[in-house]
Amino acid sequence: MGTVTIGVTGATGQVGARVARLLDEAGATQRLLVRDPTSARLPHLARPAEVARVDYADRALCTDALRGVDALLMVSASESATRVAEHVAFVDAAAAAGVRHIVYTSFAAASPDATFTLARDHFTTEQHLRASGVAWTFLRDTFYLDVLEDFVGADGALRGPAGDGRCAFVARADVARVAATVLRDPAPHAGRTYDLTGPEALTLADVARVISDVRGRPVRFVDETLDEAYASRASYGAPDWQVDAWVSTYTAIASDVMAQVTQDVEDVTGAPPITFADVLREG
Repeated sequence: MGTVTIGVTGATGQVGARVARLLDEAGATQRLLVRDPTSARLPHLARPAEVARVDYADRALCTDALRGVDALLMVSASESATRVAEHVAFVDAAAAAGVRHIVYTSFAAASPDATFTLARDHFTTEQHLRASGVAWTFLRDTFYLDVLEDFVGADGALRGPAGDGRCAFVARADVARVAATVLRDPAPHAGRTYDLTGPEALTLADVARVISDVRGRPVRFVDETLDEAYASRASYGAPDWQVDAWVSTYTAIASDVMAQVTQDVEDVTGAPPITFADVLREG
């Protein structure tokens, strides 16, 4: 077999760019698949890489861009009311282009009735991938450690109806390490689902405490009721599905569905996942 080409979607984003840099360090041949090939956010790589334009909703465009790609990182599309349709079109394009293996960034506890409403989109996408005829690996990550500080308001409060529920939040860097490892040698990971977590299950009160300790400023968790959560987010003017997703982020934490810490990051990469404090210090 000749040179293997790895396709990386979302290469201008937080996870995809990290994967591209890791693959570059490993000497892999890549094709970066992005909406805007002229973007200044394309990662700077030591080795030359092809860049091709994709739009998940445009099957013909994606089929052309994916020809010659052997293994593919499929980063889930931006949250939208049409995300499932976009995923279906992209998977069909990959199959038509002859892609042999797709590594998909799914979500923890993806199911048709998941508490976190957007995890239902991921379940539907997983089902379509299973039926596509292309080998697959699912990376079911929990919520990202990297964004938790962004949820703190100007008043130092982290608000949401999460109660004392726990989540084993994971760092983007660890998801990227797993993805890059699988993409370099996908065959042993075919048909596998990895539950990617950090090293500890945290309540949002724990999250507030860690931010306070690392940043040296007071942060507190305020446990909202459901009515308070919907009311506090109504001012954004977002559609109902988006507000439901925002609120269900917290109710999913409250349910403890993501509370189990796994060894999958270390089992795949050989190194343990990083802590929330480490993410804050490195960010």
